[in-house]
Amino acid sequence: MNTYLEFAGNHPLLIGALAFSFFLLVFTELQRKARGMTNIEPQDAVKLINSDAVVIDLRNAEAFARGHIVNAKNIPFDELQANKDKIAKYAKKAIIAVCDGGMTSGKVVDSMRKSGVENVYGLKGGINAWTQANLPLVTAKKTKSKS
Repeated sequence: MNTYLEFAGNHPLLIGALAFSFFLLVFTELQRKARGMTNIEPQDAVKLINSDAVVIDLRNAEAFARGHIVNAKNIPFDELQANKDKIAKYAKKAIIAVCDGGMTSGKVVDSMRKSGVENVYGLKGGINAWTQANLPLVTAKKTKSKS
């Protein structure tokens, strides 16, 4: 124990930096918990999809046609406000918002939560993380769009 106290006395900057890092980590985790979990990993998204979650793909129609998650609804980000009624009918189910890299879906999730939709999540890393996890994509040619 004396060795630790001696080290702390000889290196106050290191000890201060360690304490600061620790408290910063605790603060950010508490802040994240207070806001609620908004981003989920692809594997967690699969579990939600299997439990009848609705996937809303925020990419444009061309990107959607190149490959999307099975049964995803394509509502491009710039058309989101015009389709609020369409999204409102899914509010009773879990909603997963998907974009290319996860940034746009995060904004959509935050705005939807502020508007009162509780059970909405963004796919962390977007469709890029989905493909990196070796999860399947389908093209528009193989599926029929259901509205």
